[in-house]
Amino acid sequence: MRGGRPPPRTAFCEYDPEGTMRFSKVITAFAAAALLPLSMSSHAVTQRTLCVFDILGTSGDTYNIMRDYAAAARTQGYDINLRVYTDEGIAAEDLKAGQCDAAGITGVRGRQFNTYTGSMDSIGSIPNYDIMKTVIQVLSSNNPRIVEHMRTNTYEVFGVLPMGAAYLFVKDKSINNVSALAGKSIAVLEYDVTQGKMAASVGMTPVMSDITNFAGRFNNHSVDICFAPAFAYKGLELYKGMEPNGGIVDYVLGQLSFQIIARHSRFDEEFANWSRNYVFENLFDRAMRLVSGADADIEDKWWIRISDPDRQRYDEMMRDARVAMTEEGLFSKDMMSLLRNIRCRHDASRAECSDRRELDW
Repeated sequence: MRGGRPPPRTAFCEYDPEGTMRFSKVITAFAAAALLPLSMSSHAVTQRTLCVFDILGTSGDTYNIMRDYAAAARTQGYDINLRVYTDEGIAAEDLKAGQCDAAGITGVRGRQFNTYTGSMDSIGSIPNYDIMKTVIQVLSSNNPRIVEHMRTNTYEVFGVLPMGAAYLFVKDKSINNVSALAGKSIAVLEYDVTQGKMAASVGMTPVMSDITNFAGRFNNHSVDICFAPAFAYKGLELYKGMEPNGGIVDYVLGQLSFQIIARHSRFDEEFANWSRNYVFENLFDRAMRLVSGADADIEDKWWIRISDPDRQRYDEMMRDARVAMTEEGLFSKDMMSLLRNIRCRHDASRAECSDRRELDW
């Protein structure tokens, strides 16, 4: 009808392109709104904080390894915020205070949270890197008999990495055997009573220090000896303390470790198992490349080679000290037994393999 009102349209009988398009948009928007909660839940992550000790801060290798760990953790539903500390003591205190859901610290510092894994760093207990790898592999296996030791009260160990073998750095090459240690001063970490006890047991004078000043005391010759991993040679410039007549005693006094220690209530059990496995399978080799690089940085001229009889004396001295300190409760008996078994599995000819002192507690 020209000039008049068009007849009314019925919704189901006539096609209205614009109306259909509007209806389609409404349906699409409704569907998207309905699916949004489902989509968000499938990508939801739990926020947690991991406090990382790295003496070099965000430029350090340890921090960068933990960045990869945090990225991988996101696939398991955890968005982990990294907070770096150049003072390990503060990182440990913040873990205690609940400011950190987990912390990456050395095994020596971590012993207060878990004596079992903290006893890995005990003197003379892991003489080489092959044994270190086996130990960490066992700890990462999620075997129920091992897992029960990984959790103690509030805390649980989520992973262990190697930090390298530790040696005696000396300012004079004449300090080349056990007898020569008597009367010498040594910088020891004040929060690790086992270092002081070990030093005193062979007649050395322990000088209480911390991670920030032990190298300086050695480098300015305030102490005769310091106990440190290979990376400290270059990283903390320990070659200055060895100049001009010093060196490094070629005997592994222990292996240092880096451990992720968490407040277990802040994570689920599946994540704890995943974490231990991931750290070993994906980060161990990377950490070992850093350790090997640090070992290679040491010039051959610094090594003080010791005789086989002196090596045996060191072995006996280390074993006697470990047994005594374990009986005092400073080391875990279960870990001492595990380490003894692994050492003897690698080398059954070791004298201790016919000695059950670290088995029959």
